Amino acid sequence: MPLPTSPIIRRARLGAELRQLRRREALTLEQVCERLGWASTSKLSRIELGQSRPDLADVLDLLDVYEVPSWQRDALIVIARDAATSRGWWKSLGEMGERQRTYAELEAGAAGIVEYQPVIVPGLLQVPSYARLRIVAGQLIDPSVDVEADLRARAGRQAVLHRVEPPRYTAYVTDLACGPGDDPVEVWRDQVGRLLELAALPHVTIRLLPVGAGRRPLPLTPFSCYSFPDPADPRTVMLEALTTDVRLTAATDVDRYDRMADCLLEMALPKEETVRVLARQLDA
Repeated sequence: MPLPTSPIIRRARLGAELRQLRRREALTLEQVCERLGWASTSKLSRIELGQSRPDLADVLDLLDVYEVPSWQRDALIVIARDAATSRGWWKSLGEMGERQRTYAELEAGAAGIVEYQPVIVPGLLQVPSYARLRIVAGQLIDPSVDVEADLRARAGRQAVLHRVEPPRYTAYVTDLACGPGDDPVEVWRDQVGRLLELAALPHVTIRLLPVGAGRRPLPLTPFSCYSFPDPADPRTVMLEALTTDVRLTAATDVDRYDRMADCLLEMALPKEETVRVLARQLDA
């Protein structure tokens, strides 16, 4: 059974392939659009940048213009269909906001996910009561947030960890993020219990990062790294900011965050010790 694909990544892959084909033919955006009778270059530009879901008929027209051989053409048609698809569990979550949808599409097709969170528990690991507190707090920045819709969308995203062939998932979380803080005790206990349940899954690894005096400084910005079953699909890093997120796909950028993840691996408690620390917190 094939793994689901990530539409956002397949759009980026398709755009890069089409841009390379156009440049191979030494054609400008204007020349291609003139041949196809397209009103402006913005349509082609958006396809090449992976910013729009491509219409398969448009892709076929582009492949004709670039005189793509049949073997390459068939492969690109598969990618184009993946890029345009609305298949999968996210189809029923039309209420999902744009920021959360980006993460959902990346997670849906990922073979491996590595997340770092210095302040809160990552979304894929949150229980509903904990997630509600975080979403309500976010309304201070964006009052238009629909709390119930956001909760349903988050629960839908979490299903990726329980599918038949789930991604390998690793979370680096500070002990500050996993501590009780100002949250109600019952919420905190439910959340730690969920972490212990998920840590028992063979494909899930949770590693605590101790903070405090004498410790090496940790990154301030949360980030997530995604790899995909097709090695030609671009590995991706998402940087989480207050009001927007940044998606990185350049190899030099991704490599830097791979090195950052390696540093976190050295600093984090082993998986087994992480589980013991969390269990002791519940027993205290």
